[in-house]
Amino acid sequence: MIVKRTTSAISATAMFAAAAAILLACFSAGAGSPQTTTFHVSLTVVNDCTISATDLTFPSATSALATTPIFASSTISVTCTTGDPYSVSLDKGTGAGTTVALRTLNGTGSNVSTVQYLLCHDSACSSIWGDATGGTTPATGTGNGGGTTGTVPQTITVYGEVPPQTIPPADTYTSLETATITF
Repeated sequence: MIVKRTTSAISATAMFAAAAAILLACFSAGAGSPQTTTFHVSLTVVNDCTISATDLTFPSATSALATTPIFASSTISVTCTTGDPYSVSLDKGTGAGTTVALRTLNGTGSNVSTVQYLLCHDSACSSIWGDATGGTTPATGTGNGGGTTGTVPQTITVYGEVPPQTIPPADTYTSLETATITF
């Protein structure tokens, strides 16, 4: 007896298609659709300022102090947030009997003599730099963020004058000033 075995082409194709469909269904079921979300990024820039100063040292005085003023200058450096208005005031210093309008330098040791001096906004000393008392005014400005590179502070010149006065004993006369920035 002869048994003939035949496989139809349709049934093989159908089996392949069915297997492919099962595999695709299994693969698709685990993959899922891509999902997205959003989030915010922020930075808060606050008003801030830094301040520094260089010493103001008058040249040595001679007997000409009795008739000739002595001038010197120094700088105050300010770095403030862009657009931040600021005010820089100077106190009266540490000289004995000093006021903001007319400051004094003290002698050292047992020397109780003083030398008068002014701190001004301009080289002619027509405007006394102070804390808004006694006819004095602070310096004002608006921050530039330290310039385009962020490292260049704004520089304000402090002009000093020792007006003509009685010549004190030979000594080194000093005072310690405090500059305060308000913003």
